[in-house]
Amino acid sequence: QVQLVESGGGSVQAGGSLRLSCLVSGAYFSGHCVGWFRQAPGKEREGVAGLDSDGSIYYADSVKGRFTIARDNAKNMVYLQMNSLKVDDTAMYYCAADGRRRAPEVLWFEYRGQGILVTVSS
Repeated sequence: QVQLVESGGGSVQAGGSLRLSCLVSGAYFSGHCVGWFRQAPGKEREGVAGLDSDGSIYYADSVKGRFTIARDNAKNMVYLQMNSLKVDDTAMYYCAADGRRRAPEVLWFEYRGQGILVTVSS
């Protein structure tokens, strides 16, 4: 059974940084596409970033230049470095993985974590 566990969320002031981490277990990690999506109260889910096993990367326009996705195949870890955070980045962030889909399809990935809250205050 594939499990994903996020960590690293919390509260930060606008302009600050946070790094989210996700441990993936029970999957052939290096062969899976991984990513992050988010959902803010009253808003639709948004695919934030995706990283294919071949290194192809997807970012939502709203986070380009501020967020960076990375993976460590040796540790089965996925990371999301978030810089220059804005109040609008406040949301539950979910780690996701899929063995077939590609990075831009992160919203439809088969496996998902429980989510972690990121709060950005002004």
